Amino acid sequence: MQQQPIRMPAPKAWDETWDVVVVGCGYAGAMAAIAAHDRGARVLILEKAAEPGGISVCSAGGVRVAKNADQAFAYLAATNGGTAPEPVLRRLADGMTTAAATIDALADGFGATVGKRPANANYPLPGHGTFGFVYIDALDGFSAAETYPNVRGSPEGARLFRLMELNLKRRGIEVRCATPASRLVLADDGAVHGVWAGAGEAGVPIRALGGVVLACGGFEGSPDFQDQFWPLKPVLNAAYRHNTGDGIRLAQEAGAGLWHLWHFHGSYGFRHPDPDYPFGIRTKRVPDWLPGEGPPSEVRMPWILLDRDGKRFMNEYEPYLQDTGARPLGRFRPETQDYPALPAWLLADEDGRQLYPFGRPTWHEAGVGYEWSADNRAEIDLGILRQASDIEALANGLGLPFEILTETIERWNQACERAEDGEFGRPPTSMMPIRRPPFIYGQIWPIVSNTQGGPVHDAEQRVLHSFGAPIPGLYAAGECGSVFGHLYMSGGNLAECFVGGEIAGRAAAARAKGTTA
Repeated sequence: MQQQPIRMPAPKAWDETWDVVVVGCGYAGAMAAIAAHDRGARVLILEKAAEPGGISVCSAGGVRVAKNADQAFAYLAATNGGTAPEPVLRRLADGMTTAAATIDALADGFGATVGKRPANANYPLPGHGTFGFVYIDALDGFSAAETYPNVRGSPEGARLFRLMELNLKRRGIEVRCATPASRLVLADDGAVHGVWAGAGEAGVPIRALGGVVLACGGFEGSPDFQDQFWPLKPVLNAAYRHNTGDGIRLAQEAGAGLWHLWHFHGSYGFRHPDPDYPFGIRTKRVPDWLPGEGPPSEVRMPWILLDRDGKRFMNEYEPYLQDTGARPLGRFRPETQDYPALPAWLLADEDGRQLYPFGRPTWHEAGVGYEWSADNRAEIDLGILRQASDIEALANGLGLPFEILTETIERWNQACERAEDGEFGRPPTSMMPIRRPPFIYGQIWPIVSNTQGGPVHDAEQRVLHSFGAPIPGLYAAGECGSVFGHLYMSGGNLAECFVGGEIAGRAAAARAKGTTA
Protein backbone atom coordinates (compact mmCIF):
# COMPACT_ATOMS: atom_id res chain seq x y z
CA MET A 1 0.00 0.00 0.00
CA GLN A 2 1.45 3.35 -1.07
CA GLN A 3 2.06 5.66 1.86
CA GLN A 4 0.14 8.92 1.65
CA PRO A 5 1.32 12.27 3.00
CA ILE A 6 0.14 13.22 6.48
CA ARG A 7 -1.47 16.28 4.96
CA MET A 8 -2.32 16.80 1.33
CA PRO A 9 -0.73 19.90 -0.22
CA ALA A 10 -3.05 22.75 -1.13
CA PRO A 11 -4.14 22.53 -4.77
CA LYS A 12 -2.65 25.05 -7.16
CA ALA A 13 -6.08 25.45 -8.71
CA TRP A 14 -9.55 24.04 -8.18
CA ASP A 15 -10.98 21.73 -10.82
CA GLU A 16 -14.54 22.56 -9.75
CA THR A 17 -16.30 24.81 -7.26
CA TRP A 18 -19.60 24.04 -5.55
CA ASP A 19 -21.38 25.57 -2.61
CA VAL A 20 -21.74 22.24 -0.78
CA VAL A 21 -20.14 18.84 -1.35
CA VAL A 22 -21.88 15.86 0.22
CA VAL A 23 -19.94 12.61 0.65
CA GLY A 24 -22.21 9.59 0.36
CA CYS A 25 -25.61 9.04 -1.20
CA GLY A 26 -27.82 7.20 1.26
CA TYR A 27 -30.70 8.75 3.16
CA ALA A 28 -28.49 11.21 5.06
CA GLY A 29 -26.52 12.35 2.02
CA ALA A 30 -29.65 12.76 -0.08
CA MET A 31 -31.42 14.71 2.68
CA ALA A 32 -28.42 16.98 3.22
CA ALA A 33 -28.17 17.68 -0.50
CA ILE A 34 -31.89 18.41 -0.80
CA ALA A 35 -31.86 20.73 2.20
CA ALA A 36 -28.80 22.62 0.91
CA HIS A 37 -30.28 22.91 -2.59
CA ASP A 38 -33.57 24.21 -1.22
CA ARG A 39 -31.62 26.97 0.54
CA GLY A 40 -30.15 28.09 -2.75
CA ALA A 41 -26.88 26.13 -2.78
CA ARG A 42 -25.26 24.37 -5.72
CA VAL A 43 -24.69 20.84 -4.46
CA LEU A 44 -22.58 17.90 -5.60
CA ILE A 45 -22.88 14.41 -4.11
CA LEU A 46 -19.84 12.13 -4.30
CA GLU A 47 -20.61 8.42 -3.97
CA LYS A 48 -17.81 5.87 -3.69
CA ALA A 49 -19.84 2.92 -4.96
CA ALA A 50 -20.93 2.31 -8.54
CA GLU A 51 -24.54 3.00 -7.55
CA PRO A 52 -26.15 5.04 -4.77
CA GLY A 53 -28.13 3.75 -1.83
CA GLY A 54 -25.45 2.43 0.53
CA ILE A 55 -26.83 0.54 3.48
CA SER A 56 -29.89 2.82 3.49
CA VAL A 57 -31.58 1.01 0.63
CA CYS A 58 -31.35 -2.26 2.61
CA SER A 59 -33.01 -0.81 5.70
CA ALA A 60 -36.45 -1.53 7.11
CA GLY A 61 -37.52 1.91 5.90
CA GLY A 62 -39.19 3.11 9.10
CA VAL A 63 -38.23 6.64 10.15
CA ARG A 64 -38.62 7.18 13.89
CA VAL A 65 -40.88 10.11 14.73
CA ALA A 66 -42.22 11.47 18.01
CA LYS A 67 -45.25 13.35 19.28
CA ASN A 68 -43.55 15.08 22.21
CA ALA A 69 -40.00 16.41 22.07
CA ASP A 70 -39.46 16.40 25.85
CA GLN A 71 -40.47 12.75 26.11
CA ALA A 72 -38.34 11.84 23.10
CA PHE A 73 -35.37 13.57 24.70
CA ALA A 74 -35.92 11.71 27.97
CA TYR A 75 -35.81 8.39 26.16
CA LEU A 76 -32.73 9.28 24.11
CA ALA A 77 -30.91 10.45 27.23
CA ALA A 78 -31.79 7.21 29.06
CA THR A 79 -30.42 4.99 26.30
CA ASN A 80 -27.24 6.71 25.21
CA GLY A 81 -24.89 5.95 28.06
CA GLY A 82 -23.90 9.56 28.64
CA THR A 83 -21.62 9.72 25.59
CA ALA A 84 -23.72 12.12 23.49
CA PRO A 85 -24.28 15.54 25.10
CA GLU A 86 -27.77 16.77 25.92
CA PRO A 87 -27.94 19.57 23.30
CA VAL A 88 -27.27 17.03 20.53
CA LEU A 89 -29.94 14.65 21.82
CA ARG A 90 -32.35 17.54 22.33
CA ARG A 91 -31.94 18.62 18.73
CA LEU A 92 -32.61 15.10 17.47
CA ALA A 93 -35.67 14.83 19.71
CA ASP A 94 -37.01 18.14 18.36
CA GLY A 95 -36.39 16.96 14.83
CA MET A 96 -38.27 13.73 15.42
CA THR A 97 -41.43 15.77 16.04
CA THR A 98 -41.18 17.39 12.59
CA ALA A 99 -39.75 14.47 10.60
CA ALA A 100 -43.19 13.25 9.53
CA ALA A 101 -43.87 16.62 7.91
CA THR A 102 -40.49 16.40 6.17
CA ILE A 103 -41.40 13.01 4.69
CA ASP A 104 -44.80 14.36 3.64
CA ALA A 105 -43.12 17.20 1.77
CA LEU A 106 -40.70 14.85 0.06
CA ALA A 107 -43.57 12.56 -0.96
CA ASP A 108 -45.68 15.33 -2.47
CA GLY A 109 -46.15 14.93 -6.22
CA PHE A 110 -44.65 11.46 -6.58
CA GLY A 111 -47.70 9.28 -6.05
CA ALA A 112 -46.41 8.14 -2.68
CA THR A 113 -48.55 6.79 0.12
CA VAL A 114 -47.13 7.82 3.48
CA GLY A 115 -47.97 5.50 6.35
CA LYS A 116 -47.84 6.76 9.93
CA ARG A 117 -48.29 4.47 12.89
CA PRO A 118 -47.53 4.59 16.59
CA ALA A 119 -44.87 2.25 17.90
CA ASN A 120 -43.29 2.30 21.33
CA ALA A 121 -39.54 2.52 21.58
CA ASN A 122 -37.73 -0.71 22.36
CA TYR A 123 -37.46 -0.44 26.14
CA PRO A 124 -39.90 0.77 28.86
CA LEU A 125 -37.81 3.79 29.78
CA PRO A 126 -39.03 7.37 30.27
CA GLY A 127 -40.71 8.69 27.13
CA HIS A 128 -40.90 5.38 25.27
CA GLY A 129 -44.59 5.82 24.41
CA THR A 130 -44.22 9.03 22.41
CA PHE A 131 -42.72 7.41 19.34
CA GLY A 132 -43.98 6.11 16.04
CA PHE A 133 -42.82 5.29 12.54
CA VAL A 134 -43.28 6.86 9.13
CA TYR A 135 -43.05 4.59 6.09
CA ILE A 136 -43.53 4.92 2.37
CA ASP A 137 -46.25 2.30 2.01
CA ALA A 138 -46.61 2.66 -1.76
CA LEU A 139 -44.93 4.52 -4.63
CA ASP A 140 -46.55 4.75 -8.03
CA GLY A 141 -44.88 2.59 -10.67
CA PHE A 142 -42.11 1.41 -8.38
CA SER A 143 -40.75 -2.14 -8.32
CA ALA A 144 -37.89 -2.80 -5.92
CA ALA A 145 -36.69 -5.80 -7.92
CA GLU A 146 -36.59 -3.84 -11.18
CA THR A 147 -35.18 -0.59 -9.82
CA TYR A 148 -32.65 -2.13 -7.44
CA PRO A 149 -31.74 -5.57 -8.81
CA ASN A 150 -28.52 -5.61 -6.76
CA VAL A 151 -30.31 -5.05 -3.45
CA ARG A 152 -32.11 -7.32 -1.04
CA GLY A 153 -33.55 -5.70 2.04
CA SER A 154 -37.10 -4.62 2.77
CA PRO A 155 -39.51 -3.10 0.22
CA GLU A 156 -40.16 -0.20 2.59
CA GLY A 157 -36.49 0.76 2.68
CA ALA A 158 -36.21 0.54 -1.10
CA ARG A 159 -39.32 2.70 -1.58
CA LEU A 160 -38.01 5.35 0.78
CA PHE A 161 -34.67 5.54 -0.99
CA ARG A 162 -36.35 5.68 -4.39
CA LEU A 163 -38.36 8.64 -3.14
CA MET A 164 -35.10 10.36 -2.19
CA GLU A 165 -33.66 9.67 -5.63
CA LEU A 166 -36.75 11.15 -7.25
CA ASN A 167 -36.33 14.28 -5.15
CA LEU A 168 -32.68 14.57 -6.16
CA LYS A 169 -33.60 14.23 -9.82
CA ARG A 170 -36.42 16.75 -9.55
CA ARG A 171 -33.91 19.29 -8.27
CA GLY A 172 -31.19 18.40 -10.76
CA ILE A 173 -28.70 17.52 -8.01
CA GLU A 174 -25.72 15.69 -9.45
CA VAL A 175 -24.79 12.34 -7.93
CA ARG A 176 -21.31 11.36 -9.08
CA CYS A 177 -20.89 7.62 -8.51
CA ALA A 178 -17.66 5.60 -8.41
CA THR A 179 -16.02 8.77 -7.07
CA PRO A 180 -14.74 8.55 -3.51
CA ALA A 181 -13.73 11.56 -1.46
CA SER A 182 -10.19 10.46 -0.76
CA ARG A 183 -8.86 13.38 1.32
CA LEU A 184 -9.95 16.76 2.62
CA VAL A 185 -8.48 20.05 1.50
CA LEU A 186 -7.58 21.95 4.66
CA ALA A 187 -6.59 25.57 5.11
CA ASP A 188 -3.74 26.59 7.37
CA ASP A 189 -6.24 27.48 10.10
CA GLY A 190 -7.80 24.00 9.95
CA ALA A 191 -10.92 24.97 8.05
CA VAL A 192 -12.19 22.55 5.41
CA HIS A 193 -12.14 24.11 1.95
CA GLY A 194 -13.04 21.07 -0.13
CA VAL A 195 -12.14 17.50 -1.00
CA TRP A 196 -9.88 15.52 -3.24
CA ALA A 197 -12.32 13.46 -5.30
CA GLY A 198 -11.31 10.20 -6.94
CA ALA A 199 -8.87 7.50 -6.01
CA GLY A 200 -5.09 7.79 -5.98
CA GLU A 201 -3.38 9.96 -8.58
CA ALA A 202 -6.69 10.43 -10.40
CA GLY A 203 -7.96 12.60 -7.55
CA VAL A 204 -8.97 16.15 -8.34
CA PRO A 205 -9.54 19.03 -5.92
CA ILE A 206 -13.14 20.22 -5.59
CA ARG A 207 -13.91 23.43 -3.74
CA ALA A 208 -16.81 23.48 -1.27
CA LEU A 209 -17.58 27.10 -0.38
CA GLY A 210 -20.02 26.24 2.39
CA GLY A 211 -18.52 23.00 3.52
CA VAL A 212 -18.34 19.24 3.21
CA VAL A 213 -21.04 16.99 4.68
CA LEU A 214 -19.82 13.52 5.65
CA ALA A 215 -22.76 11.18 5.11
CA CYS A 216 -20.82 8.10 4.06
CA GLY A 217 -21.88 5.64 6.75
CA GLY A 218 -19.89 3.73 9.31
CA PHE A 219 -17.42 0.87 9.21
CA GLU A 220 -19.33 -2.39 8.98
CA GLY A 221 -17.22 -3.10 5.88
CA SER A 222 -13.88 -2.47 7.61
CA PRO A 223 -12.35 -5.43 9.49
CA ASP A 224 -9.36 -3.20 10.32
CA PHE A 225 -11.52 -0.71 12.23
CA GLN A 226 -13.40 -3.51 13.92
CA ASP A 227 -10.18 -5.15 15.07
CA GLN A 228 -9.15 -1.90 16.74
CA PHE A 229 -12.43 -0.88 18.35
CA TRP A 230 -14.31 -4.12 19.09
CA PRO A 231 -13.17 -6.88 21.46
CA LEU A 232 -15.67 -9.19 19.75
CA LYS A 233 -14.24 -10.72 16.56
CA PRO A 234 -14.81 -11.80 13.92
CA VAL A 235 -18.10 -10.04 13.23
CA LEU A 236 -19.68 -10.76 9.85
CA ASN A 237 -21.01 -7.90 7.73
CA ALA A 238 -24.73 -8.23 6.98
CA ALA A 239 -25.19 -6.38 3.71
CA TYR A 240 -22.78 -3.75 2.39
CA ARG A 241 -19.01 -3.67 1.89
CA HIS A 242 -18.43 -0.01 0.90
CA ASN A 243 -18.94 1.41 4.41
CA THR A 244 -15.29 1.22 5.42
CA GLY A 245 -14.98 4.15 7.82
CA ASP A 246 -14.08 6.74 5.17
CA GLY A 247 -15.97 9.50 6.98
CA ILE A 248 -14.14 8.72 10.22
CA ARG A 249 -10.76 8.89 8.51
CA LEU A 250 -11.61 12.15 6.77
CA ALA A 251 -12.84 13.67 10.01
CA GLN A 252 -9.70 12.51 11.80
CA GLU A 253 -7.63 14.20 9.11
CA ALA A 254 -9.18 17.48 10.28
CA GLY A 255 -8.55 16.63 13.94
CA ALA A 256 -12.01 15.41 14.88
CA GLY A 257 -12.87 13.79 18.18
CA LEU A 258 -14.58 10.38 18.16
CA TRP A 259 -17.30 8.84 20.29
CA HIS A 260 -18.71 5.36 21.20
CA LEU A 261 -17.10 3.41 18.37
CA TRP A 262 -17.63 0.19 20.33
CA HIS A 263 -21.39 0.20 19.65
CA PHE A 264 -22.67 -1.62 16.62
CA HIS A 265 -26.19 -2.63 15.70
CA GLY A 266 -26.12 -6.37 15.28
CA SER A 267 -27.51 -9.79 15.98
CA TYR A 268 -26.31 -13.31 15.21
CA GLY A 269 -26.43 -15.52 12.16
CA PHE A 270 -24.73 -17.86 9.76
CA ARG A 271 -21.61 -17.91 7.61
CA HIS A 272 -22.01 -19.07 4.01
CA PRO A 273 -19.72 -22.02 3.18
CA ASP A 274 -18.44 -20.25 0.04
CA PRO A 275 -15.39 -18.29 1.28
CA ASP A 276 -15.97 -15.71 -1.45
CA TYR A 277 -19.50 -14.92 -0.28
CA PRO A 278 -18.97 -11.55 1.42
CA PHE A 279 -21.83 -11.35 3.91
CA GLY A 280 -23.08 -13.02 7.03
CA ILE A 281 -26.70 -14.16 7.01
CA ARG A 282 -28.85 -13.03 9.91
CA THR A 283 -31.37 -15.37 11.44
CA LYS A 284 -35.01 -14.72 10.68
CA ARG A 285 -36.21 -11.34 11.91
CA VAL A 286 -38.59 -12.04 14.80
CA PRO A 287 -40.81 -9.26 16.20
CA ASP A 288 -39.33 -6.96 18.80
CA TRP A 289 -41.00 -7.06 22.19
CA LEU A 290 -41.31 -4.78 25.18
CA PRO A 291 -39.95 -5.99 28.53
CA GLY A 292 -42.90 -6.61 30.82
CA GLU A 293 -45.18 -7.42 27.92
CA GLY A 294 -43.37 -10.00 25.82
CA PRO A 295 -43.73 -10.80 22.11
CA PRO A 296 -47.00 -11.73 20.39
CA SER A 297 -48.15 -15.12 21.63
CA GLU A 298 -48.02 -16.72 18.19
CA VAL A 299 -44.30 -15.97 17.68
CA ARG A 300 -42.14 -19.02 18.27
CA MET A 301 -38.39 -19.48 17.99
CA PRO A 302 -37.41 -23.10 17.30
CA TRP A 303 -33.76 -22.94 18.33
CA ILE A 304 -31.48 -22.51 21.28
CA LEU A 305 -27.83 -21.45 21.17
CA LEU A 306 -25.02 -23.41 22.79
CA ASP A 307 -21.44 -22.42 23.46
CA ARG A 308 -18.58 -24.76 22.65
CA ASP A 309 -18.97 -26.38 26.06
CA GLY A 310 -22.50 -27.45 25.16
CA LYS A 311 -24.26 -24.97 27.48
CA ARG A 312 -26.82 -22.29 26.80
CA PHE A 313 -25.33 -18.88 27.48
CA MET A 314 -27.98 -16.28 26.54
CA ASN A 315 -31.60 -15.42 25.96
CA GLU A 316 -31.83 -16.25 22.26
CA TYR A 317 -34.80 -13.88 21.90
CA GLU A 318 -33.88 -10.62 23.61
CA PRO A 319 -36.36 -7.70 23.40
CA TYR A 320 -34.56 -6.02 20.50
CA LEU A 321 -32.52 -8.91 19.16
CA GLN A 322 -31.38 -6.99 16.08
CA ASP A 323 -29.40 -4.59 18.26
CA THR A 324 -28.10 -6.57 21.21
CA GLY A 325 -28.15 -10.17 19.99
CA ALA A 326 -24.45 -10.20 19.14
CA ARG A 327 -23.24 -9.03 22.54
CA PRO A 328 -23.47 -12.30 24.53
CA LEU A 329 -21.26 -14.02 21.95
CA GLY A 330 -18.41 -11.72 22.92
CA ARG A 331 -17.79 -12.87 26.47
CA PHE A 332 -14.08 -13.50 26.94
CA ARG A 333 -13.17 -16.33 29.31
CA PRO A 334 -9.94 -15.28 31.07
CA GLU A 335 -9.27 -18.63 32.70
CA THR A 336 -9.00 -20.34 29.30
CA GLN A 337 -8.09 -17.28 27.22
CA ASP A 338 -10.83 -17.82 24.66
CA TYR A 339 -14.32 -16.83 23.57
CA PRO A 340 -16.47 -19.86 24.38
CA ALA A 341 -19.34 -18.75 22.13
CA LEU A 342 -17.26 -17.85 19.05
CA PRO A 343 -18.61 -19.59 17.17
CA ALA A 344 -21.75 -20.73 18.93
CA TRP A 345 -24.05 -23.55 17.85
CA LEU A 346 -27.70 -23.21 16.85
CA LEU A 347 -29.71 -26.29 17.76
CA ALA A 348 -33.26 -27.21 16.68
CA ASP A 349 -35.24 -30.31 15.74
CA GLU A 350 -37.36 -31.49 12.82
CA ASP A 351 -40.45 -29.61 14.03
CA GLY A 352 -38.38 -26.46 14.17
CA ARG A 353 -36.95 -27.00 10.70
CA GLN A 354 -40.47 -27.04 9.28
CA LEU A 355 -41.58 -23.87 11.06
CA TYR A 356 -39.97 -21.20 8.85
CA PRO A 357 -36.68 -20.30 7.13
CA PHE A 358 -33.94 -19.90 9.70
CA GLY A 359 -32.01 -17.28 7.70
CA ARG A 360 -32.78 -13.87 6.22
CA PRO A 361 -30.06 -12.76 3.78
CA THR A 362 -29.61 -9.10 2.85
CA TRP A 363 -27.18 -7.46 0.47
CA HIS A 364 -26.38 -4.47 -1.69
CA GLU A 365 -23.82 -5.53 -4.24
CA ALA A 366 -23.88 -6.52 -7.89
CA GLY A 367 -23.36 -10.20 -8.59
CA VAL A 368 -23.98 -11.21 -4.99
CA GLY A 369 -27.00 -12.81 -3.42
CA TYR A 370 -28.30 -15.86 -1.71
CA GLU A 371 -31.94 -16.90 -1.34
CA TRP A 372 -32.66 -18.96 1.76
CA SER A 373 -34.95 -21.92 1.15
CA ALA A 374 -38.44 -22.05 2.64
CA ASP A 375 -37.87 -25.35 4.46
CA ASN A 376 -34.14 -25.03 5.29
CA ARG A 377 -33.31 -28.15 3.26
CA ALA A 378 -31.08 -26.38 0.75
CA GLU A 379 -29.00 -25.05 3.65
CA ILE A 380 -28.55 -28.60 4.95
CA ASP A 381 -27.35 -29.63 1.51
CA LEU A 382 -24.94 -26.66 1.44
CA GLY A 383 -23.60 -27.30 4.92
CA ILE A 384 -24.81 -24.04 6.47
CA LEU A 385 -26.99 -26.31 8.58
CA ARG A 386 -26.34 -29.94 9.40
CA GLN A 387 -28.54 -32.73 10.70
CA ALA A 388 -28.07 -35.66 13.04
CA SER A 389 -30.22 -38.76 13.33
CA ASP A 390 -30.08 -38.95 17.13
CA ILE A 391 -28.46 -37.35 20.18
CA GLU A 392 -25.34 -39.48 19.90
CA ALA A 393 -24.80 -38.43 16.30
CA LEU A 394 -25.55 -34.83 17.31
CA ALA A 395 -22.93 -34.97 20.06
CA ASN A 396 -20.39 -36.31 17.59
CA GLY A 397 -21.23 -33.59 15.06
CA LEU A 398 -20.91 -30.86 17.68
CA GLY A 399 -17.80 -32.38 19.19
CA LEU A 400 -19.41 -32.44 22.64
CA PRO A 401 -19.67 -35.06 25.36
CA PHE A 402 -22.91 -36.99 25.05
CA GLU A 403 -23.75 -36.54 28.75
CA ILE A 404 -23.35 -32.75 28.72
CA LEU A 405 -25.41 -32.34 25.55
CA THR A 406 -28.15 -34.62 26.86
CA GLU A 407 -28.32 -32.67 30.11
CA THR A 408 -28.57 -29.34 28.24
CA ILE A 409 -31.37 -30.55 25.99
CA GLU A 410 -33.28 -32.14 28.86
CA ARG A 411 -33.01 -28.97 30.93
CA TRP A 412 -34.35 -26.95 28.00
CA ASN A 413 -37.23 -29.33 27.37
CA GLN A 414 -38.19 -29.25 31.04
CA ALA A 415 -38.16 -25.44 30.90
CA CYS A 416 -40.48 -25.60 27.90
CA GLU A 417 -42.88 -27.83 29.85
CA ARG A 418 -42.89 -25.32 32.72
CA ALA A 419 -43.11 -22.40 30.26
CA GLU A 420 -40.34 -20.75 32.24
CA ASP A 421 -36.72 -20.17 31.30
CA GLY A 422 -35.20 -19.81 34.75
CA GLU A 423 -31.67 -19.44 33.34
CA PHE A 424 -31.96 -16.56 30.87
CA GLY A 425 -35.56 -15.36 30.87
CA ARG A 426 -36.56 -16.18 27.34
CA PRO A 427 -40.22 -15.30 26.60
CA PRO A 428 -42.29 -18.39 27.45
CA THR A 429 -44.50 -18.25 24.36
CA SER A 430 -41.43 -18.40 22.11
CA MET A 431 -40.06 -21.63 23.63
CA MET A 432 -40.15 -24.88 21.65
CA PRO A 433 -38.84 -28.24 22.89
CA ILE A 434 -36.11 -30.05 20.98
CA ARG A 435 -37.21 -33.69 20.78
CA ARG A 436 -37.98 -34.88 17.29
CA PRO A 437 -35.07 -36.11 15.13
CA PRO A 438 -33.37 -35.47 12.89
CA PHE A 439 -31.76 -32.69 14.89
CA ILE A 440 -30.64 -29.55 13.08
CA TYR A 441 -27.52 -27.61 14.03
CA GLY A 442 -25.22 -24.97 12.56
CA GLN A 443 -22.47 -22.55 13.50
CA ILE A 444 -23.51 -19.07 14.64
CA TRP A 445 -21.47 -15.86 14.43
CA PRO A 446 -22.07 -12.24 15.43
CA ILE A 447 -23.47 -10.11 12.61
CA VAL A 448 -23.17 -6.33 12.19
CA SER A 449 -26.00 -4.57 10.39
CA ASN A 450 -24.47 -1.13 10.85
CA THR A 451 -22.20 0.75 13.23
CA GLN A 452 -22.80 3.64 15.59
CA GLY A 453 -20.41 6.34 16.71
CA GLY A 454 -17.80 8.10 14.60
CA PRO A 455 -16.84 11.78 14.51
CA VAL A 456 -18.24 13.91 17.30
CA HIS A 457 -20.69 16.57 16.17
CA ASP A 458 -22.65 19.32 17.88
CA ALA A 459 -26.35 20.14 17.65
CA GLU A 460 -25.72 21.89 14.31
CA GLN A 461 -24.09 18.71 12.94
CA ARG A 462 -20.72 20.50 12.88
CA VAL A 463 -17.85 18.07 13.40
CA LEU A 464 -15.93 18.95 16.54
CA HIS A 465 -12.18 18.95 16.93
CA SER A 466 -10.73 16.64 19.58
CA PHE A 467 -10.31 19.75 21.76
CA GLY A 468 -13.97 20.68 21.36
CA ALA A 469 -14.16 23.51 18.84
CA PRO A 470 -16.18 23.17 15.60
CA ILE A 471 -14.09 22.44 12.53
CA PRO A 472 -15.13 25.15 10.07
CA GLY A 473 -16.73 23.71 6.96
CA LEU A 474 -17.11 20.10 8.14
CA TYR A 475 -20.41 18.42 8.99
CA ALA A 476 -21.55 14.85 9.64
CA ALA A 477 -24.94 13.19 9.38
CA GLY A 478 -26.59 9.79 9.65
CA GLU A 479 -24.60 6.72 10.59
CA CYS A 480 -21.37 8.72 10.29
CA GLY A 481 -21.26 10.07 13.83
CA SER A 482 -24.48 8.50 15.10
CA VAL A 483 -25.43 9.62 18.60
CA PHE A 484 -26.51 6.17 19.82
CA GLY A 485 -23.94 5.27 22.44
CA HIS A 486 -25.40 2.37 24.39
CA LEU A 487 -28.80 1.11 23.23
CA TYR A 488 -30.04 1.70 19.72
CA MET A 489 -33.66 2.56 18.94
CA SER A 490 -35.24 0.87 15.94
CA GLY A 491 -35.53 3.43 13.15
CA GLY A 492 -33.25 5.79 15.05
CA ASN A 493 -30.48 5.95 12.46
CA LEU A 494 -33.08 6.77 9.82
CA ALA A 495 -34.33 9.60 12.00
CA GLU A 496 -30.75 10.84 12.27
CA CYS A 497 -30.42 10.71 8.49
CA PHE A 498 -33.42 12.97 7.94
CA VAL A 499 -33.06 15.24 10.96
CA GLY A 500 -29.28 15.53 10.93
CA GLY A 501 -29.06 15.57 7.14
CA GLU A 502 -31.46 18.50 6.95
CA ILE A 503 -29.61 20.43 9.65
CA ALA A 504 -26.21 19.83 8.03
CA GLY A 505 -27.40 20.75 4.55
CA ARG A 506 -29.00 23.97 5.73
CA ALA A 507 -25.94 24.95 7.77
CA ALA A 508 -23.52 24.34 4.89
CA ALA A 509 -25.74 26.29 2.49
CA ALA A 510 -25.92 29.21 4.91
CA ARG A 511 -22.16 29.17 5.32
CA ALA A 512 -21.73 29.30 1.53
CA LYS A 513 -23.81 32.46 1.50
CA GLY A 514 -21.78 33.93 4.35
CA THR A 515 -24.77 34.19 6.66
CA THR A 516 -23.27 32.03 9.43
CA ALA A 517 -19.89 30.79 10.62
